[in-house]
Amino acid sequence: MMVQVYFSLGSNLGDRRRNVLRAIRMMEDEFSLLDGVHRPPVAISKLIETEPWGFRAEQSFINCAVRFDLEAPCHDILECCQRIEKQLGRPEHEINLDSQGSRIYESRIIDIDIILYGNNTISEPDLMVPHPLFRQRPFVLDPLREIISPEISIEI
Repeated sequence: MMVQVYFSLGSNLGDRRRNVLRAIRMMEDEFSLLDGVHRPPVAISKLIETEPWGFRAEQSFINCAVRFDLEAPCHDILECCQRIEKQLGRPEHEINLDSQGSRIYESRIIDIDIILYGNNTISEPDLMVPHPLFRQRPFVLDPLREIISPEISIEI
């Protein structure tokens, strides 16, 4: 079954715009390999510049939202995204916590988050969809509102 999958992408290291656009091209290639069918993005928001969220950094972020229509389990999509992040130079996903147990955010060459997987909810240790913090992040919400389909019933 085809599912509308929405992603948030961001970069604040190196050539930020190039990193985001390259990641989108790589997503197209990776997603096409999942089922052997060419899967171009259905919609890409404008690229916006935003301040880091949850930490301080010298460089601001370039962010956007992207929609792909895919016929793949969400875990397979997550693996593709993590593989792309690694290929672009992001270290392995490791969540660092401060002494109070709050997540420590850091600058990154690329960040690809699955925000929505159709109208589905997934709550597993390694995958939470809708993304649990997307409503608190203007850098996710603004681009997402630009491309969201009326078929999505999850409140944004």
